[in-house]
Order: sequence, then C-alpha cells, then structure tokens
Amino acid sequence: MTFQGVDYYNVDSMLSDHERAVRDMVRRWVDDEVLPIIKENYLAGTFPRQLIPRMGQLGFFGANLPAEYGCAALDNLSYGLIMQELERGDSGIRSFASVQGALVMYPIYAFGSEDQKRHWLPRMASGEVVGCFGLTEPDYGSDPGGMITTAREDGDSWVLNGSKMWITNGSTASVAIIWAKTGDLGDAKSIRGFVVPTDIPGFTAREQGGKLSLRLSDTSELVLQEVRVPKSAMLPGSSGLRSPIMCLNQARYGIAWGAVGAAVACFDEAVSYAKNRVMFNRPIGGFQLQQSRLADMLTEITKAQLLCLQLGRLKDAGRMTSGQVSLAKRNNVSTAAECARETRRLLGANGILAEYQAMRHLANLESVYTYEGTHDVHTLVLGQEITGLDAFRG
Repeated sequence: MTFQGVDYYNVDSMLSDHERAVRDMVRRWVDDEVLPIIKENYLAGTFPRQLIPRMGQLGFFGANLPAEYGCAALDNLSYGLIMQELERGDSGIRSFASVQGALVMYPIYAFGSEDQKRHWLPRMASGEVVGCFGLTEPDYGSDPGGMITTAREDGDSWVLNGSKMWITNGSTASVAIIWAKTGDLGDAKSIRGFVVPTDIPGFTAREQGGKLSLRLSDTSELVLQEVRVPKSAMLPGSSGLRSPIMCLNQARYGIAWGAVGAAVACFDEAVSYAKNRVMFNRPIGGFQLQQSRLADMLTEITKAQLLCLQLGRLKDAGRMTSGQVSLAKRNNVSTAAECARETRRLLGANGILAEYQAMRHLANLESVYTYEGTHDVHTLVLGQEITGLDAFRG
C-alpha cells in the first residue's frame, strides 16, 4: 500500500474534481517543498520562513474567505483538505497557516470594519503580513473568560495591559489580535478584540524556549505594557467570549483535518517499513502483531476521514455546531497520536530517529492534543451536550 492508497473506503470518490485538485496541489507542494527540509528545521527548532510567500501565492492563508479580500474563496471542505496535507508535512506548518487564516484573518473578516478588512486581509492572504492570536494567558488557558488583560479608554485611544502565553507566530507576527476586557475583570461579556501592530511602544514578544514539541512553531509570550492604539483598532463586531470562541471553532475544524494528515503520514511509514524490514528471515509485516497494529490504524484513520468529510459538508451547509467540532478535534487528534505512537513502536529503535516521521509527529501531536481546547475540555463539552449538565462549574 502506498500513500495514495490510504483511502480504504474510497473517500476520494465523494470529493468533487475541484476538491481533489486542491488536495493534490497541496500534496505535491508538501512532497516537493516541505518534506525535504523538515528534518533540519525540526532539529534546529526554526520555522522555514522561506515557505511563507509561496504559501500565500498558493492561497493557503484564509483559503475559505472571499476573493474580494485577496483570498482563495474555497469551500470549507477544500480548506480542510489543505490543512490535512499541510499537517502531513508537519503540525508546525499547518499551525502557521491555521493561525494566520482561522485565528487572525477570520476575526478581522467576521468582526472587523470594512477599512480593517481591506487594509489587512489582502496583505495577510499573500503572506506579506503575518499575524498572531492573543487569547490564552499564563493563568487562563482552558478558562479564557478569566483573562486579566485589560483595555481602558483614554481619549481617542485604547490602552492595553496584560500578557498572553503560548502564542503561535508571536515573535514573527507584525500584527496581533489581542482579546481584552473593557470592563470589570469579572465581566466576560466585556471582552473585545483589538488589531494591534506589534512594533508599537509597550508591545514585546518573548520566544518560548525549551520546547520538545512543535519545534518548528514560533511560540511566544506577549507582554503589553500601556500599549496605546487608536479607537479604530477595536474589532467593532466583537462582543464577549463568544467572539474568540467562534475563531477557535474555525481553527479546531482545521485541526480535525490536519490530524488525519499526520495519522496518514505515520501509517504510510509503518506500512512501508513493515514490508521492507526483515526479521527472522521474513518481513515484519508478515507477523500477526504488526498486522494487528496496521489494521487498527487503518480502521481509526478511515473513521476519522469519514468524520471530517461529513463535518466539512455540514460546515459548507451552515449546519456545523461547536459540539460537532469538539468531537472531531478530540477524536482525530487522539487517533493521530495513537497512530504515531504505534508507528514508532513498529519501527523499533529506528522509530526515534529524525530520518523517520513517527517520533516527530508524535511529539507534535502531544501539543495538538492540548491546544485549541484540551482533549479533556472537549470531553466535557460533549458530556454537557449529552446530559445537559455543566461539569465545568461543579
């Protein structure tokens, strides 16, 4: 079985010609431009910034946003396929595109003024401008409503104070979407979004060192000390915690697809290795233990593919719910992590080498398992939908 064959239920036949063309284009780009360099960047802990202009050229950023703002105007299923193929390369590549499109461009499109849209979106779609999303704080991750970053009015300005943690693209970005409370700290309804250039006085980004996962990603802490922005920096349509959660749902949708790409990369590697690695005078793929591993992986990947397909159709029909996104993110990331783990084990000692993909994907997926809503939080989201009882507040 080759990579092209990891489609046991012929999901390919349920895609349109255009959707397949988009996927195949991204697949070729990942094969030609990402996979040959990914090992070196991962070991060095650096993002391959030279890829950004080409990613913009190919329409990866904000791909499902309107053409009038310089975006590709693709359907949501095609957008998901882009995320799938990018994460087949590396979670850090998909994360970069996901943050740029779903967490920075989307809130500007959904909540911004027309001037904000026309100023920022075309430049972000091309990759000329890189953005980041400032929601999570050092003490407020799973409970973003508890944030303590503030924005106070002062004449014709807003003045922001606070800090944000675990911010993808934070040190690379030239603009940040900062979420802050404009009223009492206990009032989550006062949360508003602000478009903040990162080169203004009082704004600093400190890169997070020592990461053993998502080593390609630029992950930073943002510190805002009396950062003064004009009144026009506020996203006028943003209001309360619902606004950043809407952004997160866009990103989680892409993560559900991306996880399939990581799982498929690992499965493909496992099959190839099992057929070529000889032990006790026969390929290890001929042993029952390895065949059981491969059968389990194929089964779970197939379920994840079908789940994404239906989720994409629901999103394109305007009928996708946040609970459905939680289920997909939770299931598919867990599936991908298990596929990476089982591939690493099948490869034996070779599985820890950077020459192979499994360990890199496994380490990355440990972060994906946590960010954009932890696995456990999505469990409670689903539990609340099932029972009608809120476990978050005891």
